Amino acid sequence: MHGHDHSDHGHSHTHGANERSVGIAALLTGGFMMAEVVGGLLSGSLALLADAGHMLTDFASLALAWFGFRLVRKPADWKRTYGFDRFSILVAFVNGLTLFAIAAWITFEAIHRLRQPVEVMGGLMFWVACAGLAVNVLSFLILQSGDKENLNIRAAALHVMGDLLGSVAAIAAALIIIFTGWMPIDPILSVLVALIILRSAWRVVSESAHILLEGSPTHIDVREIETDLASAVSGVADIHHVHAWSITQERPMITLHARLEPSANSDAVLVAIKKRLATHFKITHATVEIERETCVDGHKGC
Repeated sequence: MHGHDHSDHGHSHTHGANERSVGIAALLTGGFMMAEVVGGLLSGSLALLADAGHMLTDFASLALAWFGFRLVRKPADWKRTYGFDRFSILVAFVNGLTLFAIAAWITFEAIHRLRQPVEVMGGLMFWVACAGLAVNVLSFLILQSGDKENLNIRAAALHVMGDLLGSVAAIAAALIIIFTGWMPIDPILSVLVALIILRSAWRVVSESAHILLEGSPTHIDVREIETDLASAVSGVADIHHVHAWSITQERPMITLHARLEPSANSDAVLVAIKKRLATHFKITHATVEIERETCVDGHKGC
């Protein structure tokens, strides 16, 4: 006997406010990214080009989040029984690898410029960086109008915060160049932006790869689930064959075998296990296989 729970409480398919706020932030970021590329090329500033590279990845992330809100509306079918949620994880993984490539290019170019300094137009660089800071602040405020508990909204806000730091670094470099004429500050601060990008890249790649490899969700310890259910649910002799994974960070899944005491009521125990998983471990999609003292093949607890 087994029970299968498909409930997705809290997993809404209509995120109008989230979709709108992320879409506007993506347009602002993408539009200004082009202006920053032009400004970086005209002024000769690597810091501006580095920040533009960061904004490119953030634009991709925001656009992906927007697309994810739209794609998740599509119902699951017989070919994709979990729907299209995993698509966002796959693209996030590729996007993270791209971040590594951009950071490597910025670092390579910075080393080259430290050896052969390039004249930078501090005034133009300063005003472009200030405009970038204003755009990032506006994007952040727009994202605050969405659901602050939504993972995509939180991730988008973190990306925009990274852009804010890049703009601040570019402003600082421009001011130092204007008042001191010390050109090496531009490649030095661009390396700082590259380090910020690398930190974001590592988190994106590691988290998305963990999900793609069907790793256990970060908040779930299957060993704790085994001991907790055996002690908290009356009638359970032991829990084994536990497998936990997630479709996205917001959709954890679990399968497990529960061996019952001889006098236990199977239906009551099944309901109790699912309730415990939902309330204590925040898992609402569970497949539970119920076993008695001996399984079909005669091995205890198989």
